[in-house]
Amino acid sequence: MIYFLILMKKDLMNILVCPVCKGKLTLTIEKENEKEIVSGSLFCGKCKVRYPIVDTIPNLLPPEKKS
Repeated sequence: MIYFLILMKKDLMNILVCPVCKGKLTLTIEKENEKEIVSGSLFCGKCKVRYPIVDTIPNLLPPEKKS
């Protein structure tokens, strides 16, 4: 299995969508540095699901896959 590590940058908001419904995500920034968003979340208003950003990595795993 191959995994890709994506560091969260504001520019990614143009291409990131909800993995469940493909809807728009809203970014909330808790901490950022000059290059990346270090912590925060991405929220899908349609699905009402929040995806965390931890140590610059967005976790876009659908809710049913998180367990």
